[in-house]
Amino acid sequence: MRFAGNIIWFLLGGAVIAVIWLVGAVIFAVSIIGLPLSRAAIEMAKLSAWPFGKDVVHVRDLDARELSAVTATTGTIGFIANVLWACSFGIILFISYLIAGVLNCLTIIGIPFGIQSFKLAGISFWPVGRRVVSVELARAAREANAQDQLARLRKT
Repeated sequence: MRFAGNIIWFLLGGAVIAVIWLVGAVIFAVSIIGLPLSRAAIEMAKLSAWPFGKDVVHVRDLDARELSAVTATTGTIGFIANVLWACSFGIILFISYLIAGVLNCLTIIGIPFGIQSFKLAGISFWPVGRRVVSVELARAAREANAQDQLARLRKT
């Protein structure tokens, strides 16, 4: 089912939106400051092309670091990069996903595609610090982090 959904999604607009992500990645890759954005945009282009069976998780969910640990993608640099993205390509992608989501939800068959569009719309503003992984890996990472947090809370 995921394969069929991905093929339909790709042919009916996923490829176009993925290209917008890639254009943003290329433009921001020109500057050194934009490199974190380029990495994030390429990750999101993959998700935009083939969204079914994939999920987006924060880098902290995949790392074995403490939640308070700050990296380049989660600290000030990541915040600034996300603001730059939101003010440029983020708004374009958000509107594109929103329109696609509304149009898809007009039909019963299109509702799963509309849900994917709305999920991607939320991510389009703040992509730095996110990674595209399988749904199963995302679930496992979130469960492991929840277990770690529970263990820490029980110690205090």
